Parts: sequence; structure tokens; C-alpha cells
Amino acid sequence: MSDQTSSKAVLVTSALPYANGPIHLGHLVEYIQTDIWVRFQRMNGREAYYFCADDTHGTAVMLAAKKRGFTPEELVGEVQKEHYRDLTAFGVRFDNYYTTNSPENKELASAIYLSAKEKGHIARRDVRQLYCENDKMFLPDRFVKGICPKCGAADQYGDSCEVCGSAYRPEDLKEPRCAVCGTAPVSKEEAHLFFKLGDFQEYLQSWMQGRVDEGVRRKMQEWMEQGLRDWDISRDGPYFGFEIPGEKNKYFYVWLDAPVGYMASALNYFRSTGRPELFDRFWKSEETEVYHFIGKDIVYFHTLFWPAMLKAGGFRPPTAVFVHGFLTINGEKMSKSRGTLIRAETYLKHLDPQALRYFYASRLGPNLDDLDLSGVDFLAKYNSAVVGNFANLFSRLCTKIADTLDRRLSAAPSAEGRELCKKLLERKDEIIAAYADRNTNKALRIIESLGDEVNRFVAAREPWKLVKSDVEGTRQVITDALNAGWILSYYLRPVLPVFADGVAELLALPAEWTGFFEDLNHNDPLYLPANHEIRQYRHLASRIADTELQAMLDAEKQAAGEVMTEKKASAEKAEKPAGQVEESGLISIDDLGKVELRTARIAEASLVEGADKLLRIGLDVGEERLRNVFAGIRVAYKPEELVGLTVVCVANLAPRKMKFGVSEAMLLATGEGESLTLFVPHRQAKPGDRLR
Repeated sequence: MSDQTSSKAVLVTSALPYANGPIHLGHLVEYIQTDIWVRFQRMNGREAYYFCADDTHGTAVMLAAKKRGFTPEELVGEVQKEHYRDLTAFGVRFDNYYTTNSPENKELASAIYLSAKEKGHIARRDVRQLYCENDKMFLPDRFVKGICPKCGAADQYGDSCEVCGSAYRPEDLKEPRCAVCGTAPVSKEEAHLFFKLGDFQEYLQSWMQGRVDEGVRRKMQEWMEQGLRDWDISRDGPYFGFEIPGEKNKYFYVWLDAPVGYMASALNYFRSTGRPELFDRFWKSEETEVYHFIGKDIVYFHTLFWPAMLKAGGFRPPTAVFVHGFLTINGEKMSKSRGTLIRAETYLKHLDPQALRYFYASRLGPNLDDLDLSGVDFLAKYNSAVVGNFANLFSRLCTKIADTLDRRLSAAPSAEGRELCKKLLERKDEIIAAYADRNTNKALRIIESLGDEVNRFVAAREPWKLVKSDVEGTRQVITDALNAGWILSYYLRPVLPVFADGVAELLALPAEWTGFFEDLNHNDPLYLPANHEIRQYRHLASRIADTELQAMLDAEKQAAGEVMTEKKASAEKAEKPAGQVEESGLISIDDLGKVELRTARIAEASLVEGADKLLRIGLDVGEERLRNVFAGIRVAYKPEELVGLTVVCVANLAPRKMKFGVSEAMLLATGEGESLTLFVPHRQAKPGDRLR
């Protein structure tokens, strides 16, 4: 999807953080990933712009502002400053960080709507809408909760499911309740405006080819086969947002003007820098490229609604939409109550932001797999790779030994030094390809191996011993190794810009070389200047102790505990609203005992005609006959790979009648798409053995 050989200018965005809460480590996965990619594009000689903004509209912001005694405008202004402060502290460098509550956004959202209306893509009809009689308000999207109508997940909002990613209407929820007071809502009729998404099915079918990863494309295809429904784009007042042109007391739904915020941020930047013509160059011309980085929870909006809106408004579609997975902490979903929903502000008070950038980059690839932040893995990766490998190389060369040499290098690398640099440069194309493909995991594995190579070069020559007998020989070793280290620092620059700046300062070189990779494509190795003098060594990275990590976790748990105590005290003062649902998410040991998990052997496996996701499994659960199971694992497994495999199943699940037959058990798996993995017992187990 991203052509590393392209010289077209690129405009890149990250999803807009919502203005009702702080930035946390889950948000930072995306912003760090995007920032790395944009920095790489600039180092590869491309003109690149990175735009973002705060997503500011909606009822949630109105109520949050009221609770804090602010106007909505005051609240979103303060939150935007906090978001920008936290994001930039992690080295995320925007060309413009704006707000959706802006004149440019109103101008563009209105223009897109009016264009769609003129072309016949807007419909008006009366709809029944949920209404809370206790709070005297209609319940849009995030103000109603219930059970997902698609997958059955509990406690989901009224616009989309965080578990299966489906989008739907609040009225579709099962067992709905007001998210504010917990009461069951009533249904009232009101006129609404709809964007006719179905008008664009053929266009979207064509657009998605080569624009999204294969796993996302298959999900889009599934949605299209179900039929694209008209999208409700209006909300009734009171509402914080933009009034719809020509309508009374009707406002754009936040998801209409939110993605337009990408365009508004760009328009504001290009106008303020005296280059307004660049807006049309990016949003109305295919001579440039536009890329969106998003999480997998908002795929529906960005791959269906957004390209269709742009088409209706007379703008070009995205070149590609890059989708990443969620962040988990020690294998579990982030949780405020457990203190694992770690705020950026808390992290910054205790740990180096470089460490998080490196850890995320070492785990990210071009797929939808979730990223797990384990404290043990986090410390091991940063301390061994960044401190023990890269920083250690420079500290060994540039402290006492360099002082003995008056901090001056040789005239040029030796034959051995040139050979070492050649080894590093031979991997350049692999590193470039990995960065271009967002496969930072692969890029860093290569760079770490090269760092090991340079450290072995130094260790074999022992300059700390050699300096006692051969000063000039030592000078040559230092020169050779620092030339290689300089190349390493530029390979690392997209991920560790502060570290790379520190190396540039140490080596008395320019702090950034925008076209570094491009220059390497056209020149011989760019060696350090002859007889170059380097500066005094300063620490490039410091080891993180487990006590420092624990102090951060303890601080977040304490903050979470104070919030929970405050909420509990508030709840005890108030009468529990009728119909309120307990939300602890905990089950008793008796509940767990009802689930019968057993090992089973796959005796048969075959394709299911007419179902591109399913395989039919003949499952041996230690009974007289095989159980028939339909499993949605076709994307990850071929039938012949499964026969003979021992797996884990839910054996006492009620049989489910499906289009293709009856399914009599459920296989346990983790992940999704091509990364989906069946649970396989670690030790030998017989069919029918119960898990205890």
C-alpha cells in the first residue's frame, strides 16, 4: 500500500483523541507509530506533513463541561493544550495540532454536506429514538449502553461495539439503558437526516482494493455483503457541535465532522503559512498521497463512511488506511480500577519517553495484532537494546579513551572500518523496506544485530587496553567504530530522535539529515570528516530500574483508587436509579464451574461451501462419535494443517443451529485475522480431558 520508491508528497494523520479525558499509553501506540513513519518518510527524501486535532464535539463533552463548571468551549480549549503537551513530550512532532471546533472545520463539513445533498445522497425521515424521561433528553450513541446486537457483548455504547467493531443504531441495542442515570429509556419519534451510504457500495468496493490490509479488506467485504445502511448524521439539540445548514435545532453528528478535522487542520496550516493552494494539492489531486493511521475499533467509520463522504464532497479518497491493534497491559485490557490505564502524564513523571517509543516500535508490525506491554519485557528490551547495545557503544568509545586522544579522530576509516560500515550499509534496503511497511519490529531486529556487530568489532580490538601501547592504533579503532555508530544512530532516528540528536551533539554533526536514506542511495558511505574533533560525552540513555517502573504503577494505582473512592462516596449519597446495572465484570467461582473446558483432537477438517470464513471440524472429545463444529478460522488455517491437532473447546455449550448445520462446541483461540491462534495444550493430553 505504501510504495517506498514513490517520491510523491505525503499527508499523514492519526485518529483524533476525544476531548473528554487525558492521553494514556493506549493512545500513544498510534501517535508513536505514525510519528516514526513520518520521520522515516522525511529521512527518505519525501515532502511529508503530519496533521492531527482534538475531537471536540458531542453530548459527552457538553456533560463533562457541565460537571466541571466550564462551558464546552472552555473545556475543549484546556484539554487540547493538555493533549498537545503530553503527545509532544513523547517526541510526536505534528506540523499542526488543531481542533474540530474551528471555523475551517465548520466550513468544510458544511460544504461536504451541501454537496452530498445536492447530489441526492441525503435523505430525511422520521425515526424512533431513545429518550430518557428522567434526564429529559434524547440519547445519542454514547449516552445509551446495552448488549451488542451483533456479537452479544455486554456494556457496549449505542454507536459501535468495542469487541466486534460493528456499527449500529442505539435502537438496535438489546436491553438499552441511559448511560447517565441507568434508567430504561422510552422511544420517541423525531425527523432525522441520513447519508445514503448504499449509494457508494460499488465505489467503495473498487476503492478498498490495495487501500487497506487484507484482514481489513475481508471485514469490509463482510459488511458490504450484509448491505450498507443509511447513516444517521443529525442530532437534535441541545448538542455541542455545528448546526446543519438550512435546518432548525439540528446538528451534525460528531462522527461527520470529526474526520473532516484532518482536512481542517491541513487547511488551517496551509493558510497560516501562506500556501493555501497546497490544500487542493492534497485533497483534490492524486499527484499526492494521503494516509490515515487508526485503531481497529474505528475501521467502519474510516473505510466506509469517510471515503464515501469525501467522494460526495468532491474530494479525493485516502491513499491507504493503516490499522493497528489495541494495547494490553500484562495480557489484560487496560483498567482504571486496577491502575493499568496509565496516563501519559504519570509515565512522564517517572520514566524516559524514549523507552516507550522503542518498546512500541519493537512490537509493532503491519498487522492488526494487539500489543502487550509487560513490565518485564519493557525493562529487558530497553535496558538491553538501547542502553546495553547502542548507548554502551558510545560510552565505551567517547569517555576516558577519547580524552586520551584529545577527542580527535583519524583522517579516514581503515580498510577494516570501511568493511564494517559496508556491512551496515548492505542492510540499508531491508531497513528502508521495513520502515516503509510500518514493520518497525523487523527494522529494529536488523539494527540491533548491526549494533551487536559493531560492539563485537570494538571488543575484539580492546581499545581500553590498546591505548596503553598504541595511541594512533587506538585512534583508528575509535574512528572506525564511530563511523559505524553514526550510521546506526541514523537508522535509529525515526524511533529514537532524542538519542540520535544526542549522538549528533557528541559527534559535533548536524542534528538532522532530512534526506539521509536518499543520500545513501546516491553516494558512497558518508564518513565523518577527516581529523574530526568530537565533544565531551553525555549520557545518551540510562538503565531503568524495576523500582522506577513499580513507582509509576503505584502512582497510577493510587490515583485510580482516589477516583474510585470519590465515585463510591458520591454513589452512596445518591439513591441508586431504577434499572441500574452492576458493572463489576466479575463472575463467581460457581459461574466459572458451569463452563466445561475439555481437550479435543481434530479428526476431520474441511471447507464450508458458501462460507469464506468457516471450516467444518470433526471434533473428538472422547465420546463415541465426533462432534460437528463450525469454526471461523479459515483465514488462519488450512484444513490439512488441523487434522491431528489437539485443541481446547467449550464442551457444554448449547448446540447452535446454523445455515450449514448444527455446531456442537466452540474452539478457544486468541488474536484475529491471519494472526488467529488456536489454544493448544502444552503437555500431552487425551481427547475429553477436562481443564482444571
